[in-house]
Amino acid sequence: MKRLHLLLLLAACGGGSDANVAGNYTMAITNRDNGCNFNGYNVGAQSMVGVNITQTDSKLMATVTGGGGFLLALVVGSNVYTGTVDGSDVDLQIVGDLAMNSGNCAFTYNSEIHASADGNSMSGRIEYRSVTNGNSDCASITGCLTFQEFAGSRPPPP
Repeated sequence: MKRLHLLLLLAACGGGSDANVAGNYTMAITNRDNGCNFNGYNVGAQSMVGVNITQTDSKLMATVTGGGGFLLALVVGSNVYTGTVDGSDVDLQIVGDLAMNSGNCAFTYNSEIHASADGNSMSGRIEYRSVTNGNSDCASITGCLTFQEFAGSRPPPP
């Protein structure tokens, strides 16, 4: 009987919980490797973007606002990421739907965010990868990876 009480107590305590990451963040982004050869992308360049994250349980939606959101939509077709938080680990993605082509190569770009939340701060990496039709004209972008690093914060929740 004591063992059952201990198990119920442990289950009620939950061992761990997901971070509350909802809020309006200001993120400092630094461009890193440009493996996909994006035009106008300068390695080492820095910018500031706004990101609004909404959260329902462990499900997240992150909307990149302003000029950063506009540029993101030009590359992948959307400025809204969806994903989850697991403890303090945040994983978000956009499955790109902006069809592009070069010769007989048809492609899109997907984007993923892998981040860690710590109180009112968040930091991590934003990745952009090509998805191609496999045509030989795609050789220069097949498997390419462009990424950025970011760190930012939100005002404390009320």
